Parts: sequence; C-alpha cells; structure tokens
Amino acid sequence: MQKQKCIICGKPLNDGIMINGRGICKSCEDRITNAESGTDFYEYYKCCIKKYIVNHMIRGEECKCQNYPL
Repeated sequence: MQKQKCIICGKPLNDGIMINGRGICKSCEDRITNAESGTDFYEYYKCCIKKYIVNHMIRGEECKCQNYPL
C-alpha cells in the first residue's frame, strides 16, 4: 500500500490531520493556521483544500494553484 502524501507539499504524511480521507502534514497545517487572509499563501492553501478535499464539489470557480506531483 502506498503511503499517503500531504495534499499541499506532497511530502510523506507522518503526522498532521486527515480530512475526508486526505492528509495535510503538521508543517502545512501550522502554515495554514498562521496564514493571514488575503495573502497569496492563504489563497494557495484555500485553493489546494478546495481542489483535493472538497473534490470539485464547488463548481464554476477555477483554481489557479500549481499542480505539485502527489
């Protein structure tokens, strides 16, 4: 079985949180919780969460974040 990877950075998931079967590593979790709204980092994290966790349930909004290999 393949080890889970963080949906934000793509590194192996050793700790952090699981949401809807997808993982966010502790490092990215800390960055997300400390990001100020309106910044590029905040928008990037929001985009990744929409893309990988919400799984296209929000329709009509294009996501412009980089596609890191997972």
